[in-house]
Amino acid sequence: MTVAAIFNMAAMLVVLAALFGYLNHRWLQLPDTIGLLIIALSVSFTITVADAVFPALGIDAAVRGAVDDLAFGDTLLKAGLSFLLFAGALHVDLGTLARGRWGIMTLSTTGVIVSTAIVGGLMFFGFRAFGFPIPFSYCLVFGALISPTDPVAVLDILKRVKVPKALEVKIAGESLFNDGVGVVLFTVLIAFASGQAVTLGGTIELLALEVAGGLALGLAAGYAANRALYAIDDHNLAVLITLGLVMGTYALASGLHLSGPLAMVVAGLLIGNFGRRFAMSKRTRKDVDTFWSLVDRLLNSLLFLAIGFQSLAIDIAGPLVGASLVAIPVVLAARFIAVSLPVTLFALRHEFSKGAFSVLTWGGLRGGISVALALTLPPSPEKPVLLAVTYVVVIFSIVVQGLTVEKVVRAAVTR
Repeated sequence: MTVAAIFNMAAMLVVLAALFGYLNHRWLQLPDTIGLLIIALSVSFTITVADAVFPALGIDAAVRGAVDDLAFGDTLLKAGLSFLLFAGALHVDLGTLARGRWGIMTLSTTGVIVSTAIVGGLMFFGFRAFGFPIPFSYCLVFGALISPTDPVAVLDILKRVKVPKALEVKIAGESLFNDGVGVVLFTVLIAFASGQAVTLGGTIELLALEVAGGLALGLAAGYAANRALYAIDDHNLAVLITLGLVMGTYALASGLHLSGPLAMVVAGLLIGNFGRRFAMSKRTRKDVDTFWSLVDRLLNSLLFLAIGFQSLAIDIAGPLVGASLVAIPVVLAARFIAVSLPVTLFALRHEFSKGAFSVLTWGGLRGGISVALALTLPPSPEKPVLLAVTYVVVIFSIVVQGLTVEKVVRAAVTR
């Protein structure tokens, strides 16, 4: 795409986000991101119907082309995710996070692996029941891309649902860290499914490089940015330093094949817990918070808007509907086991408050990360099937779970 085309696409998305946001605020009055998603899905459905009634207009084909040009998978994974993770980590209390570290570490590592295995094993039979002979290796790939909870969706829910503080930090911490683990696991499994030589030693080396390297890079970059903030008291420059930190660190992580998501989380935690508290004046802190709040709101809106319009580029019909409906309870069951089994085995129950398992299971939303990973799958006969099923699971998670999680939290913590 040319620069002009990119600008026009961005302009259209921002205008639609503002318009749909206004419509939701005035009439639907749903949570912002869920309202935007529902309106975008409704518009997509209307376009499909209009194209069927008036095929000569070619509306559906034109919009599909625009959605394809958006390159949602690469755009989210290589651009938007860095800003969203940093903004999300900026307001997480490091002390509370450290106190729940064993639970968060277990959920974001063992939990993702357990869920991947369960989803992969069950969907191997689930796909076949509807006439899709997906190889077991690709079923595991599906498990890996659908198992991590989405930090964007989860953190957005936590802004409006009152959850006990200790449990809130665990949910937020898991969603921030398990993306990095999930992406690495997805990378290993897709290499295996594609027939590439994958050894145990190579897998361990990749995990160590991606995860440990990403954490170390985030720590180093966050420390350097904090030192720079200590030396100045200029609110505009402070905003620029944090912006440079995010963009530069994520680009460097991509170039070095390290985990950019983990680097962003660590850098955000350092700036949020040290830079904001000790290196910034009151005005500087307010400006930095305002800037990142705006970035978070804007990118959240664009993300969920794009997810809604992505339905135009995904064919979901016939047996795919059945396979998708089977996948929803499978993913939820795997999530429940992935939450309860590692916690029980590692004797971490004391770290979790009343009703934690119910809240962690139903509040573990899937979102744009899963769709983005599915879109980045290499071309294969399995890709359209996995993409369609992933999309349905994500829509159910955001809309149904997102709208009912408050009731689940209220019931779980008061019973």
